[in-house]
Amino acid sequence: MEKPNQTSPLVEFILLGLSAHPKLEKTLFAFILLTYLVTLLGNGVLILVTVLDSRLHTPMYFFLGNLSFLDICYTTSSIPLVLDVFLTPKKTIPFSACAIQMFLSFSMAGTECVLLGMMAFDRYVAICNPLRYPVVMRKAVYVPMAASSWLAGGANSLVQISLAVQLPFCGDNVINHFTCEILAVLKLACADISINVVSMGVANVIFLGVPVLFISVSYVFIIATILRIPSAEGRKKAFSTCSAHLTVVIIFYGTLFFMYGKPKSKDSQGADKEDLSDKLIPLFYGVVTPMLNPIIYSLRNKDVKAGVRNLVSQKYFSG
Repeated sequence: MEKPNQTSPLVEFILLGLSAHPKLEKTLFAFILLTYLVTLLGNGVLILVTVLDSRLHTPMYFFLGNLSFLDICYTTSSIPLVLDVFLTPKKTIPFSACAIQMFLSFSMAGTECVLLGMMAFDRYVAICNPLRYPVVMRKAVYVPMAASSWLAGGANSLVQISLAVQLPFCGDNVINHFTCEILAVLKLACADISINVVSMGVANVIFLGVPVLFISVSYVFIIATILRIPSAEGRKKAFSTCSAHLTVVIIFYGTLFFMYGKPKSKDSQGADKEDLSDKLIPLFYGVVTPMLNPIIYSLRNKDVKAGVRNLVSQKYFSG
């Protein structure tokens, strides 16, 4: 017997969230709201400092300002929806809104992958070729570098989401996630998704594999150069200029590889725990990592700390 709901196209999805864990929802709502506010404040202050403090008008801090703005955009593209899902059991979202949210999140993630590679190149030139740094990393170079990372992330997202929205979604409309996560959405398609899988595989190589390889090679040369510095103070000073970036890279890519590389459980009890972890790990990636970035750069960078102090003193003591 033919079922009408199997042939009519979907106009909306239902976000399941953590409806099976109501107590955990309440705890996570407070935690995520607080984390989101800290993310907005921390990255907002970092952007202001890099713009207003003339001492920070350098390529490294220009990239850092881009990273902070990126983190604000990334969290804002998904976290308000996550909070709404916690407040509204089985939250519905229109198909078009789901597509927009997927595009923004996917675009920001791809941009950050490329941007972290650009920042590694900046540190490589600064430490391994300091005399050529002002020439190589002049404004006519580093501004297009940052712009290209945004364009690359946006172009990749446009391709992936365009392929996804062309699929027929004519059956189950329940997304077992907090947001319109693209892998969860693709599972609902009632057509062959092999093109989508291949396309995302190629994108993962370009936006994950290539930047990781580039960053790794850059830091091999950076560490080798630092170890050749004769004085301990000189080595410490050189390493301090790239330690914050290296910490952010490890957290960012470590979470990504753990998220997609962990083995799948076969027993039912393990599958239930896995289903919960498959939701919470991306949540950590999308909420906690953007909050940590300004904290890491503030704690490990004297110039940023000095800029924050100047910004606070100007705000409260000027005039």
